[in-house]
Amino acid sequence: MKRTRVKICGITRLEDAVTAIESGTDALGFVFYEPSPRYISPEAAADIIAQLPAFVTTTALFVNESKAVIDRILRETRIDLLQFHGDEAPSFCDQFERPYIKALRMKPDLDLGAESEKYAKAQAILLDAYRPGVPGGTGEVFDWDRIPAVHPAPIILAGGLTADNVAQAVKSVAPYAVDVSGGVEKSKGIKDAKKVEKFINEVTRAN
Repeated sequence: MKRTRVKICGITRLEDAVTAIESGTDALGFVFYEPSPRYISPEAAADIIAQLPAFVTTTALFVNESKAVIDRILRETRIDLLQFHGDEAPSFCDQFERPYIKALRMKPDLDLGAESEKYAKAQAILLDAYRPGVPGGTGEVFDWDRIPAVHPAPIILAGGLTADNVAQAVKSVAPYAVDVSGGVEKSKGIKDAKKVEKFINEVTRAN
């Protein structure tokens, strides 16, 4: 049976990473975008990652970052997967010796099929809500009906997901994975253990 995977993003504390893993998450996200309230320094992320058990995918989120900075963070953290959340070109994303996912914000005029095909080497395409000037983490839901039933790449669904709507999202979209940050927090960057557990339970229930 197909299982929708879960990524908990915006991890800033070891205890939140442990809670997410014990609740059944598949991946953890670390935000290396300094304007974000969920930003974590490479040093702090490396310390958390060094204490994680096997078989949990660690993901580095970047927004229009330079190659030099990304290379340095990869060396320091030994992170597994890259997530590009800005205007990065396919050639930029393809140059790192790591698998990556590309985030697309669902602008009203976005041609999802054409844009996804540009990033043919991406492991998956993450779809997020669009708000002008905000690269992600808006806490807003977009119209899931805009996602075609047949898509060239695995879909990671993000944007305003909570324990209250994620089961419906899984049933409606049947995504490869769901990605949540603000929907399982008690404050920005600080996760709520009960919300994390409930969110993952709802995903499991909907599968």
